[in-house]
Amino acid sequence: MYSKLKTCVLQGLNGHIVEVETDLSKGLPVFNIVGLPDTAIKESKERVRSAIKNSGFEFPLNRITINLAPANLKKDGSQMDLSIAIGILAAAEVVQLMDNNLVFLGELSLDGMINPIIGALPMVISMREYGFDKFIIPYANKDECSIIDDVDIIPAVNLRQVCDFLNGNLTIESYKCKEYNVERFESELDFTDIKGQNGLKRAMQIAAAGSHNMLIVGPPGSGKTMSARRLPTILPSLSIEESIEVTKIYSIAGLLNDNRLIVQRPFRAPHHSASSVSIIGGGKIPKPGEVSLAHHGVLFFDELPEFQKNVLEVLRQPLEDGFVHISRANASLTYPSNFMFVASMNPCPCGNLGDPYHQCTCSQNSIEKYLNKISHPLLDRIDIHVDVLPVKYDDLNKDVKEISSLEIREIVEQSRQIQKRRNSSSSIVYNANLLNKDIRKICKLSKSAELLMAKAFEKYKFSARSYNKILKVARTIADLEQSEIIDDIHLSEAIRYRSLDKKYWR
Repeated sequence: MYSKLKTCVLQGLNGHIVEVETDLSKGLPVFNIVGLPDTAIKESKERVRSAIKNSGFEFPLNRITINLAPANLKKDGSQMDLSIAIGILAAAEVVQLMDNNLVFLGELSLDGMINPIIGALPMVISMREYGFDKFIIPYANKDECSIIDDVDIIPAVNLRQVCDFLNGNLTIESYKCKEYNVERFESELDFTDIKGQNGLKRAMQIAAAGSHNMLIVGPPGSGKTMSARRLPTILPSLSIEESIEVTKIYSIAGLLNDNRLIVQRPFRAPHHSASSVSIIGGGKIPKPGEVSLAHHGVLFFDELPEFQKNVLEVLRQPLEDGFVHISRANASLTYPSNFMFVASMNPCPCGNLGDPYHQCTCSQNSIEKYLNKISHPLLDRIDIHVDVLPVKYDDLNKDVKEISSLEIREIVEQSRQIQKRRNSSSSIVYNANLLNKDIRKICKLSKSAELLMAKAFEKYKFSARSYNKILKVARTIADLEQSEIIDDIHLSEAIRYRSLDKKYWR
């Protein structure tokens, strides 16, 4: 007696078809699973045996062989429990498999209940690309998977319910989401909370408009962290495509608490004790790290020099490429990591260097040692450098209405629309992601701006990467002014955002 059905295994964000072949033959009762299963799949034998018995079925006293094809693909995850159990019952002719287009996903508990699984959404999306359009999934994953509206999602509570459905004794309606609201939820945080610091607000507006990376340097209490945490409030809402991308990553990481579409831009702020694996991703089967969890959002490093040097250096590749490639003995996977990197730091160990109200107590040697934790290659990859001073008493005390997040966001959205129209024929959307071959075409300087750029290049000894970053930031500033050409005033402001490293990192 033989049966065959379909399930899925994930490698990164990509799912692969797995055919679960079941053979019942005469001989001593033995239960074998072959086809490179991991420990979780090998342990499924006991879960499947108990689930079948506790669902009111006889477990076959035969030689049972389960083959997970293709045999050369490593399989991991507990989502194969349901397919293995149904395969055994189908081979024993307890249930009828009439639909070859049906995909089974689910983990079984010992009493036959179907538990939620990690990565359900990317599995459904991947299998849909292979042509499958009907899925039996855990009931708890129904909201997550119903984002995809051109497939049939059949949520099941337990193994007995699935068997009754397959035998035609029970009807389970395909689950359709009522309608996802992808509009943002307004945060309690707002830029009106920030008193003064108009230069910092301007820099954050530019960074948000062009999706530029940003470094904020200033003494303690100057509003660095407060401003950074309000950055997501001035970013445009996620599009439906971006929401699905982010939701897929969080599904794989097991961080979808309510199993619904993520509609807010991620804001990730790991502690400075975080390891390089937690930042980049990894594990036996590599899982997404902070750089991927911040995809289409913001990754914030507070007190940048306090992070381990090897952690900071592993940021260089995802900052440059927009994805991270993780190689391990068991798998080699690629995750997207297109995020805005924002970092804050003090100018010295005590934090008072350059503070007009407090005396710095650090030696020159300790200052240089502190600053040299940040390498020049990493600084080169940060588009905007901002120096902030403590907030003045008059700014805190005066009753002046500060610009709100909503007002800034409207300006940012206008600028981003200009970029989208200009780059409509390219996969690159925002100025920060412009390719080198496109910079000269898109970032056109006026004649006087070209002379200014030449003088600045010689004075500050910019690298080629810094030169390109300046042009990209200047393009964003010009877009905010709705100017076709980058003029002196746009370029000079962009250069000012790159001169900070010459002040501290001589």
